[in-house]
Amino acid sequence: MRSEKSTPSIFWVLAAMVVPLMNLVARYRITDGHKFPKEGAFVFAPNHYSEIDPIVMGMVSWKLGRLPRFMAKASLFKLPVAGWLLTKSGQIPVQRGGSVRGSEPVKAARQLVERGQMVVVYPEGSLTRDPELWPMRGKTGAVRVALEHGIPIVPAAHWGTQAIMPRYSKKLHLFPRKTILVKIGDPIDLAQFRGRNLDPTTLNEATAVVMDAITALLEDLRDEAAPAKRWNPSEHDQKETGRFEA
Repeated sequence: MRSEKSTPSIFWVLAAMVVPLMNLVARYRITDGHKFPKEGAFVFAPNHYSEIDPIVMGMVSWKLGRLPRFMAKASLFKLPVAGWLLTKSGQIPVQRGGSVRGSEPVKAARQLVERGQMVVVYPEGSLTRDPELWPMRGKTGAVRVALEHGIPIVPAAHWGTQAIMPRYSKKLHLFPRKTILVKIGDPIDLAQFRGRNLDPTTLNEATAVVMDAITALLEDLRDEAAPAKRWNPSEHDQKETGRFEA
């Protein structure tokens, strides 16, 4: 099977800039990489606790043969060079505090499906507020894309990125070389939600299933149990977007 990344594209430029450095900074131990779809459209849903997570999961996708596309903050697209690269590589702008319900993200997601491409969506919507970096309450963007377009949603967890860039830190700790553990989950069965109205109840129920799957994967990587109750920022007088110091 011809790898998606073997076709010349702007990703070759991005890979030339990022891959050598990230391989120098960290080794990636990927468990169950065979569960990562090698073709076709799907939503890739990992946990999120460091601002460098997108680069790490982009590396994982690249290593597994797929071109990573993200739901990214719309403000990033206004940056002179980075914005051009984001646009040319097919990243999807989402307004901060908004959702994938806007016309542009929905249109972009539809194009990804038509082209058989993947999209990375962080269900938490922001860096987790959980003091111990466990996945917090999820938002509905990932399941909405999966359910609206009838495509799989594949959960994943990673651990070790915080050693390179702690949550909300502005400093990178590049050396010594770190180890990042990654585990890919089975595609989540959302059959019970298909055909239902995509109202808040349905979307929240489906999102809870996804967050349970991500948390279970992270428990395996950390070899410890997550808290019985998932962290909910609103119950701790915290905003769900923007920087926050625990």
